[in-house]
Amino acid sequence: MTVDWHTSRLVQRFVIAVGAWLVCADVGAAQGTSGTTGGNTSPATRSVDQLETSVNRAIRFLTTKQREDGAIIDRQYDTTMTSLALMAMASTGVTPSQDDQRGICMRRALDFVLRRDRQDEDGYYGNRDGSRMYGHGISTLMLTEMLGMGASAEQDRLIHARCQKAIDLILSAQKQSKSAQFRGGWRYTPNSNDSDLSVSIWQLLALRSAKNDGLDVPASAIDEAIEYLTRSYTSRVDSRGKPVTNIAGFSYVPGQNTPTYTMTAAGLLAMQVCGKYDSPLVIGAADWLLKNPPKWTERFFFYGTYYYAQGMHQRGGEHALVADRLVRQTLLPKQNGDGSWSASSGEEAGNGQVYTTSLAVLSLSVKYHYLPIYQR
Repeated sequence: MTVDWHTSRLVQRFVIAVGAWLVCADVGAAQGTSGTTGGNTSPATRSVDQLETSVNRAIRFLTTKQREDGAIIDRQYDTTMTSLALMAMASTGVTPSQDDQRGICMRRALDFVLRRDRQDEDGYYGNRDGSRMYGHGISTLMLTEMLGMGASAEQDRLIHARCQKAIDLILSAQKQSKSAQFRGGWRYTPNSNDSDLSVSIWQLLALRSAKNDGLDVPASAIDEAIEYLTRSYTSRVDSRGKPVTNIAGFSYVPGQNTPTYTMTAAGLLAMQVCGKYDSPLVIGAADWLLKNPPKWTERFFFYGTYYYAQGMHQRGGEHALVADRLVRQTLLPKQNGDGSWSASSGEEAGNGQVYTTSLAVLSLSVKYHYLPIYQR
């Protein structure tokens, strides 16, 4: 662990603390010096108040789902769901070093993921809880985002050690022998010889986050993943790298001609996380999402909206404004009385309310920039 890396994480902690203070200050200023909301508050202030209340209720719900061993879970995939819940809490400015209920919950949850039995000797997180490479990518991303933000030096040391092993497994899985169309991507297991965009995005986000942290991630791994993303775009790309169709999206596997909401949102985010902000694929995908906004009945709504909120926010301008409004309008009225969200489709419902609630919080908290992966 270098001095530069450690210093950057201390700075990041300071930014998170200041950011949380500024959010509170903005709300307080809008409400007046008394700190109470009067009858003449603006719609913008009421919107901020509603969002803050919603997110706080959701975090409280997640804390109620913590087991004695620290896992945050209500159905299956305990390591993965705990990792999602940790990212959701961190996205609202909560840190494991806080002494309140939320901070203590995070500390115990992080200790659970860091247990030796969660990760096998190859660095794989997908075996113990049965979540395969999906869970491995999610848990690895969480750990890379939490690097340097543990509650103690020992927790930081363990995060760093677990991270590099997990990243090494992702890199090894990418190098498996695959046909040309699948090269650069990932699928369900570390030795899969094919790829799909859904699994690949989590691994790519983890690699980008790890590279930002200064961990050992070859640039070639990112480049190969971008090439796989390009092959998953639903418009043919000419020799100059320009899509033949201006507005298009991303598909689950290369060669499919029909973009989907979830995969287009995922591809949009991944391209930007890799620095391709001005790519014509980014422009085309963002415009496709303007024409095909999120719907509550959408298949994998929560999963797709997590990507949609981040990807459109990073795009900025009209795309960010529209997405921010639609995410709030869609999610806030659907929140349950206990602070949770429930899926409308059987596919996501089977994952439980820790899953849906964590993804809802991650979608609503994008603008706060607490997680490094949110930052452009």
